[in-house]
Amino acid sequence: MRKRSLWSGSRTLRWLVPTSRRSVRYPKVEVALERLSYLTIACPDKDKARIFARRLGSSFIKTSVSDDVSGIEYSSVLKNVYAIAAGICHGMKYGDNFQAVFISNAIEEMRNFVDAVHGLERDITDSVYLGDLLVTAYSRFSRNRTFGTMIGKGYSVKTAQLEMEMIAEGYYGTKCMREINEKYKVNMPILDAVYDILYEKKSPTTVIRQLTETFK
Repeated sequence: MRKRSLWSGSRTLRWLVPTSRRSVRYPKVEVALERLSYLTIACPDKDKARIFARRLGSSFIKTSVSDDVSGIEYSSVLKNVYAIAAGICHGMKYGDNFQAVFISNAIEEMRNFVDAVHGLERDITDSVYLGDLLVTAYSRFSRNRTFGTMIGKGYSVKTAQLEMEMIAEGYYGTKCMREINEKYKVNMPILDAVYDILYEKKSPTTVIRQLTETFK
């Protein structure tokens, strides 16, 4: 049986919706391996999103649709930032209990930001928000977690980037989100901590210790 490609679906998406008005969130590695995966297609027009969802659906790809384009895009940038922080903590030998508390605080920080930027009724525990954060923060395939782990083990930011030979999107996402938040002024201690480590060259040990004092 002939397999449908994501490229075929992407052509349909470009025809349906202009680039600035749609988003697709999916686990790239596991889709390539044909492991059961869940994709969310976001578009202001849910009917168009459903057309595209039908093109992508298969025995190993389950789809859902959303009209929260802005919320999903912002959360997809933030989860990379939080994955770097999770990796830093992992590299510094923080345990599983701490990581669970960290994720709880990260998803709350994400909720506060997306609500401030694009307030609408959403459930932040849906897979497109919380699920995407969890897999990016925990997966061994996560470039951002790997990048953070190296920093937590003592690598400089520059050395970690050179050693990885891959782009950790969260490095750039951290600066981007910090600049955007200058307008909204949401309390985001995790984002600020990652920014201080990556761009202000502050000690990860000191910054993370201070960050833990803000956790609930």
